[in-house]
Amino acid sequence: MVNTQREKLVETVINPETEWDVIVVGGGATGLGTALDAASRGYKTLLLEQADFAKGTSSRSTKLVHGGVRYLAQGNISLVKEALYERGLLLKNAAHLVKNESLIIPNYEWWTGTYYTIGLKLYDLLAGRLSFGKSRHISKEETKQRLPGVNFKNLRGGVVFHDGQFDDSRLAINLAQTCLEQGATVLNYFKVIDLLKTDGKISGVIAKDKETCITYHIRSKAVVNATGVFVDDLLQKDEPHKKPLVKSSQGIHIVVDKPFMPGEDALMIPKTDDDRVLFVLPWHGKLLIGTTDTPLNEHSLEPVALEEEIGFVMRNVNKYLTHPIARKDIRSIFAGLRPLSAPREGSASTKEISRSHKLIVSASGLVTITGGKWTTYRKMAEDTIDKVITVAGLSPSKCKTQQLLIHGCKTGVDYSDHLYVYGSDMEAVLDLLNENPEWVKKLHPRLDYIQAEVIWAIRNEMARKVEDILARRLRALFLDARAAIEMAPTVAKLMAAEMQKDETWENTQVSDFIYLAEGYLLMGS
Repeated sequence: MVNTQREKLVETVINPETEWDVIVVGGGATGLGTALDAASRGYKTLLLEQADFAKGTSSRSTKLVHGGVRYLAQGNISLVKEALYERGLLLKNAAHLVKNESLIIPNYEWWTGTYYTIGLKLYDLLAGRLSFGKSRHISKEETKQRLPGVNFKNLRGGVVFHDGQFDDSRLAINLAQTCLEQGATVLNYFKVIDLLKTDGKISGVIAKDKETCITYHIRSKAVVNATGVFVDDLLQKDEPHKKPLVKSSQGIHIVVDKPFMPGEDALMIPKTDDDRVLFVLPWHGKLLIGTTDTPLNEHSLEPVALEEEIGFVMRNVNKYLTHPIARKDIRSIFAGLRPLSAPREGSASTKEISRSHKLIVSASGLVTITGGKWTTYRKMAEDTIDKVITVAGLSPSKCKTQQLLIHGCKTGVDYSDHLYVYGSDMEAVLDLLNENPEWVKKLHPRLDYIQAEVIWAIRNEMARKVEDILARRLRALFLDARAAIEMAPTVAKLMAAEMQKDETWENTQVSDFIYLAEGYLLMGS
């Protein structure tokens, strides 16, 4: 296991004479992927994240590794083909976190079965040898059997197809660990506050350690802006008054208990009120339902679900369920922001905003990567470092991430054991019980997480706050917000003992987390 101690990692940035090959700003999917690509090619790489890894968009996805059925309907064949290829690589390289999920589209009209079957056959064809399984039309009886809880009135049959499902923030943490294994330095809670320039060209960053409040001048041959919805903030430091590059689009998800649809298959609702798609997905013993696509003119680290979005999701999903979901049934609700390329003048529709990624090089040499999605993070990173090599004049080196296994990769994991997300680390997590048998205790009766996982997250996964653990190392906040709130004091106490923090720190952590977690509770439920 590589060293994940913060003090040791910070030591690598203290020397002002040190020059990095690449500094990546942003610790979400794109930033982590870019740092991994650079480090695996042999470049001296540093990643800096202002909050925690995957704090923003990258922990708030629909948990699908997919080509994008709706992009196929829009005729974006090249985007779908690229994503399907990357989906196949992810299944191989992060086998413990990415699994084959069957999704079913129920048919209530005579023509829809044929229509969706034909479309999905093209989806299969584009996947080629990396296909997850063939789509097919299924009978009314099989649809009933596989989608218990779904409305069967006027049901004619269904179409089943295959995509990937994963745990987004767990993959982000494993990417950070893989970066370290490849020789990179990655730091969370380290905010880039300005850019360094020499003769008008980027020569590094000024960054502040948010834990010690110490500011560092860090020199680099290249800087990559991979800050998601915050890309324009860094671009403004490079070129003040520059026209915004991205526009935020918000997507929300609600989480309910499994009995509303107790099967193992997922439901895809092919057409909502506004002609989009909606998913109902089994995930960590719950049902994840989403998403929306709401244009916003602002961005934040903690976006809030709008009442109209909540109503939209519940209204559309309840048309398909035998037992409608009520507000009181919602265990958690979360919102995420997508960084989409800004639309043309006079257009506000997010349907017209490109989902493909975009690379931009400023006159100063700042390389900005934006757009895309989790599924294509690796290809985005490859394209970014290819560009960096040219811009910064680095010695050429070929991309190695197509075959690079991500930390924890293990085939044949047991999905009935919640510890499966640790993959090849699972035994090491359980070995902690030899140190302290008390750590086998569950953190909450409604969830499977045990105390040993908190210790593991601190020692090996760079968790610094209660929120880091309950939101992103464990997924408690996203699965059951009230349970997460009730777990917070125990987690804080374990962390304080492990990190040698005092009672004031412990109490502050609990109160800060409760304040944040209340935003994941549906008011009036």
